[in-house]
Amino acid sequence: MNSGNMVLESAFDIVMTILPVLLAVMVFICLIRAIKGPRVADRIVAINMMGTMTMVIIAILSVKMNEGYLVDICIIYAMISFLAVTLLTKVYMGVYAERQKKKEESAHDRTTVD
Repeated sequence: MNSGNMVLESAFDIVMTILPVLLAVMVFICLIRAIKGPRVADRIVAINMMGTMTMVIIAILSVKMNEGYLVDICIIYAMISFLAVTLLTKVYMGVYAERQKKKEESAHDRTTVD
């Protein structure tokens, strides 16, 4: 029975070591998506995913290292990430509304000139 626990602990340690590395690679892929786009919505979603995966990495490290304070850091990071994505979305919506207004005004100006 004791050897079964050792096997499980060994597998747990391996998984808890591989997962943060895998998630870090995925964060890098999301960073590429955030840079390349093609649309602003893709960039915002990529930034949101980067924040979520970072929180998961912190939570995994909290369990692996048996440090409770990392959970507090994870919660704080979640709040900051949520506010950042909300702010980016709000700014994007304002820019989008201005562009639409300018398009409508330029279309209106063209129709009145003709």
